[in-house]
Amino acid sequence: HVDLSPVRELVSLQRRCSNNLNQVAIQANTYGAIYPEELAALQRDYAALWGPLSDLLKQLSALIEL
Repeated sequence: HVDLSPVRELVSLQRRCSNNLNQVAIQANTYGAIYPEELAALQRDYAALWGPLSDLLKQLSALIEL
């Protein structure tokens, strides 16, 4: 048995980041309160976070299938 609680926490944090990014996008689209460059930077940061987490989850999935 493998303790996956740290992975669950990472996924939870990733969801929060996704929700935060979505709220910023809604705010920017509705009120124009954020510059397009800032939104693009947030999107790049989110993509940089998601890539490694996605790779980790794929590797864990492969281990579990064994």
